[in-house]
Amino acid sequence: MASDTVVEETVDLKTEIANAALAGHNAWMLTSCALVLFMTAPGLAMFYGGLVRRKNVLSVMMQCIFLMGMMTVVWALVGYSLAFGGSNPWFGNMEYLFMNGVQRYWDDAAGAPVTPIFAADIPIPMLTHMLFQGMFFIITPALICGAFAERMKFSSMALFSVLWGLLIYCPLCHWVWDGGILAFGDTGLAGGALDFAGGTVVHISSGISALVAAILIGPRMGYPREPIQPHNLTYTALGAAMLWVGWFGFNAGSELLSDELTSSAFAVTHFSAAAGALAWALTEWVILGKPTVLGASSGAVAGLVCITPAAGFVQPMPALIMGACAGIVCYLACSKLKHTLGYDDALDAFGVHGVGGTLGALLTGVFATRACWDIDGGAKLGLIESGSPALLIGQIVAVLVTYAFAGIGSLILLKVIDMMIGLRVQAVDEQRGLDIIDHGEEGYTFA
Repeated sequence: MASDTVVEETVDLKTEIANAALAGHNAWMLTSCALVLFMTAPGLAMFYGGLVRRKNVLSVMMQCIFLMGMMTVVWALVGYSLAFGGSNPWFGNMEYLFMNGVQRYWDDAAGAPVTPIFAADIPIPMLTHMLFQGMFFIITPALICGAFAERMKFSSMALFSVLWGLLIYCPLCHWVWDGGILAFGDTGLAGGALDFAGGTVVHISSGISALVAAILIGPRMGYPREPIQPHNLTYTALGAAMLWVGWFGFNAGSELLSDELTSSAFAVTHFSAAAGALAWALTEWVILGKPTVLGASSGAVAGLVCITPAAGFVQPMPALIMGACAGIVCYLACSKLKHTLGYDDALDAFGVHGVGGTLGALLTGVFATRACWDIDGGAKLGLIESGSPALLIGQIVAVLVTYAFAGIGSLILLKVIDMMIGLRVQAVDEQRGLDIIDHGEEGYTFA
């Protein structure tokens, strides 16, 4: 009898310990969900809103708010299932349609509600994982909006975002994070790629799609002959700071647990952002003679973008290098490359997210180390650690596949939408501003 009591107490103690760990992990992940949602609005809404002209500030903010609502509904109905359902390496299925198998359900045999758990080694509720990944589904099409700001129809933006999310984002998400064709391992193309928090899935996909949209829709009226200046850089600076804070949930939350690797991902996220802000501002100081608020803000975002795929795989000192490289390279992409090629990426969605995400994915193949995450059973990872280009080749292949899939897919979607309802507002409407034309409101009314 005494031994039975000891066994029961031991079992109870283990259950309590497991429940306590679950509570800690879940609390961090729900906090990360809130942080990533915070990135779209107010973060991105203010960052982008300050960069457009006064007559279009509400249109940009409305895009962010509207996408927070619309993409959430799409994700709940079918998006999560397409991204994480089934085991086919090419596409998901309807396993989690309408939150089936995700939400809590009543177990008659147990006489109690049951909470589906994501995985044995990641013991968080499926609902928590669904919510966290859903925040990425929201912000990614919102990033694309920066390329066609001030000139695309609101209806076309909404239709494109839904189709892009389902037909481009969900397959990419499945390929990278659900054991698909780009996932790291023997089944991935060229050995697969490391993408901790969305270098390919979020930033490269949105960046190349943004470039395609900017070229297809054409430049804003007067560009580049007339100066088109941001109307409120205070918004932009505050938005960048909010993005910086929210990005801790974006990157460190992608561990899906609260553990030692979470701390490492948190640290390198901060270091890369700091180095990016410094490098962009110093580059401007050397070339233009003055460091700008816009430059420091953009540099911080570039550093955050660059470290995103590497956050769980690189150490703090390489993170400083990556952030500094991003600040310089993205500055050149936004100032030199854009003007040389003549496309009007209005808010530099490609210059920061496309270029920064590409740089980060490639540098992950250089700096990744098993000391951060021993993802390959003790095998050395990056070029510096292993002396082998194997991982770097896998990263290059993943980048190229993402460019081709997202770029061609976006071109097809935009062409179809243009034939159906048109992409661009009328010239007179563009001149008046989208706040009044699309929403019947003004951002600033002075009595």
